[in-house]
Amino acid sequence: MQYSLFVEFVKDLFHDAPEGMVPLHDPRFIGNERKYLNDAMDSNFVSSVGEYVGRFEQACAAFTGAKYAVATMNGTSALHIALLLAGVERGDEVITQPLTFIATCNAISYAGAKSVFVDVNKETMGLCPVALDAFLHANAEIKMVDGKKLCFNKSTGARFAAVVPMHTFGHPCLIEDIARICEQYAIPLVEDAAESMGSFYKGKHTGTFGLLGVLSFNGNKIMTTGGGGMILTDDEALAKKAKHITTTGKIPHRWAFNHDCLAYNYRLTNLAAALGCGQIEQMDRFVASKRETAEKYRAFFAEQGISFFVEPQNARSNYWLNVIILENKEDRDAFLQYTNDHGVMTRPIWTLMTKLTMYEKCQCGDLTNAVWLEERVVNIPSSVIVSGYYEHNQ
Repeated sequence: MQYSLFVEFVKDLFHDAPEGMVPLHDPRFIGNERKYLNDAMDSNFVSSVGEYVGRFEQACAAFTGAKYAVATMNGTSALHIALLLAGVERGDEVITQPLTFIATCNAISYAGAKSVFVDVNKETMGLCPVALDAFLHANAEIKMVDGKKLCFNKSTGARFAAVVPMHTFGHPCLIEDIARICEQYAIPLVEDAAESMGSFYKGKHTGTFGLLGVLSFNGNKIMTTGGGGMILTDDEALAKKAKHITTTGKIPHRWAFNHDCLAYNYRLTNLAAALGCGQIEQMDRFVASKRETAEKYRAFFAEQGISFFVEPQNARSNYWLNVIILENKEDRDAFLQYTNDHGVMTRPIWTLMTKLTMYEKCQCGDLTNAVWLEERVVNIPSSVIVSGYYEHNQ
């Protein structure tokens, strides 16, 4: 591929972007965001108390099909709380994928648990159910403890307290197969759907297949609250507990400050929720735009003989960040150098968690696919395209 052709194509595709670097992904505020923000400010309820928090939770529950949604300050805090709600305790182990953003593993560590890494598959870039099943077959032992079936690691003696797959760049992993394996081994499933708001697998929204799921609304996500997260669940008791322990465990009272547990100050602010209420109203438009952009990329790269990553079978992806897969690490590095030097932001996929100091000693299975993808995957500009957006917002 001639890199100059790609740069020209991207600058034409995002032709109304400001002079300089075409960003990887930036937000769009094209609806009621300002109206709702002004209303929240006028109400004087700008912190975690205010009507927009509840409205945003209800809107996210309705959009995803979850029975309950609980808003938090960011996706990492949402995953931290979801793991605690799933029963993860200090000294436990949590199975996840090595090809993920570091927040996944950090949240596991916040819960006092240790990450165990299982390979991804190339078709989804998410946790591979075949690899998961093989790892558990070789390493798991199910025991009855106080009348409850629990799963333990035969080599360490620690309990496998959760499995956390991540829907990479908005593409759903093979979540039904993963859920079935989790049920077989009596391990709670907690979905990291931080990147996949608006993505569906077999008609069901990501983050709703397990006991709990989490979303992220960071500034670079398909919709944003500036920084925010959401816990999804169909379990009413877990939803109530989530709201309680993210609000410092305070017992409701008109004036008394009584708290009944060690808890967290993780609730989303009313201002951020107001922004989210405006953003979620635009989600259908956002997803449609991103899928249209993905199709243009697919056609362009087909002519260049470059592999463009398309949504997996049975999935409808939000195409949060578009992906190309180059021949090798050398091609990847040359592409990254040229594009970033010529005004188009691109980036590699994350460094494998097993290569980071904090997680290099964690147990892992064979990671052939994760290593292969790490050396080849590049993200390319993926912002929602709204004609005249920048001119209108100057």
